[in-house]
Amino acid sequence: MTVDNSFPRSWQAEILSQRPLILPPRHFTYPREAEEVERGALEVLVHPSDAAPFLATFALGFADPGLPSGLWSCPAPDALCAVAGGYASIVNSRAPETFTAIAWRPVLAVRPLPEHNLLLFVGHHALLAWGADGEAWQTRRLSAEGVRITEVRGHQLHGFGWDLLTDRELPFTVDLHTGACSQSSPDTMR
Repeated sequence: MTVDNSFPRSWQAEILSQRPLILPPRHFTYPREAEEVERGALEVLVHPSDAAPFLATFALGFADPGLPSGLWSCPAPDALCAVAGGYASIVNSRAPETFTAIAWRPVLAVRPLPEHNLLLFVGHHALLAWGADGEAWQTRRLSAEGVRITEVRGHQLHGFGWDLLTDRELPFTVDLHTGACSQSSPDTMR
């Protein structure tokens, strides 16, 4: 279970080994429409800086140990990111009924970039950056199946995406300000 506090935060949180027998007065489930949420859910007791604590239950996406699970601080100090088996949610700790479910199912990796004030989500085909005001940008398709980040240098992210037609990885560069990509790739990835 990952706990990453790369960004300053206005909340404290504790990952629980199991759901409490007596639920606190404030309890929220993410996403709201999850079925069988208790099975493998990530249970987190969140202590906002100026509000009563609440229990946050994050439904398990996939029971694959290779997918991320845990808590990440976000560029906005009141926000927290929880991931359970590749299902990612951004929750406002002061108003926990307010949240955003990251649409990619699954998110394959979460990478904080505090020097750029971004929380980066890696999917099968593209990257999504979350900033202090929400989604900052999303890249176009970088891969037919599998994005690999190799380094962040200055304001550029470098990596590789697999091309279906040539059966090889092709390099790409992403501008961390805009999400614009340059890539030496065939038309299959555009």
